[in-house]
Amino acid sequence: MNQIRADFDARTIVVYQAYAPAIAKPAIAAGRFVPPFSRTRMTWIKPSFLWLMARSNWAQKSGQEHVLAVRISRAGWEEALAAGVLTSHVPRSIRDPDEWRERFAAAAVHIQWDPERSLRGADLQQGSIQVGLSRHIIDRFVDQWIVDITDLTPLVRKIHGHLKSGQEARAKALLPPERPYPLSPALARTIGATA
Repeated sequence: MNQIRADFDARTIVVYQAYAPAIAKPAIAAGRFVPPFSRTRMTWIKPSFLWLMARSNWAQKSGQEHVLAVRISRAGWEEALAAGVLTSHVPRSIRDPDEWRERFAAAAVHIQWDPERSLRGADLQQGSIQVGLSRHIIDRFVDQWIVDITDLTPLVRKIHGHLKSGQEARAKALLPPERPYPLSPALARTIGATA
C-alpha cells in the first residue's frame, strides 16, 4: 500500500529534510533556503518523519546532523506531485514503458516510494513517498512554496534519547502527528498511490 501520511492543515503540509550545519543554520535563521543551499541539484522532500529518522540515523549521519521541518503550501505540494513521474515504471500510472522513459527523463519532479519505517526503523509493509525537486522547479519551492522552516534537531535528540533508554511510549508521544493526506483519483494515479 502506497499512502501519503503527513502533518498538514487546510493550507500547508510539513515535509522533512536533513542537512549539515552549513546549510541548515542559515536556512533556520532566514526562514528559507539560502546559500550554500544549491538550487542547481535535486533536493528530496519527505512527509514521513520516521522515514527520515531511519535515513539520517536520528540526525547522526555525517551531512544530516540537522533535521528541518519545512512547512510548504499544499498548492505547491500538489503542483509538485502533479508534475511528478515515478522513478520506476508502473503501468497503472503510465502504460507504455517507452513513454514512461521519455517522461521520466524530462520530468521536473521524481516520485519514489520506499518502505515506511517504524519507531525503531523496521521496514513496514507500506510505501512512504519521497519527492525529488529538480533544478527546473526548485526556485518555486524555495521562493513561493515555503511558509516556514523549523529546526527539529532538539526534538529528534530527545525522542532518540527516550528510545535508547527503553522509554518507547515517551518517544512515541513526541512524534509529529501524521494522518492520511487526501488525493484526487487522478493525482493518486499519477504518483502511484494505492490508498
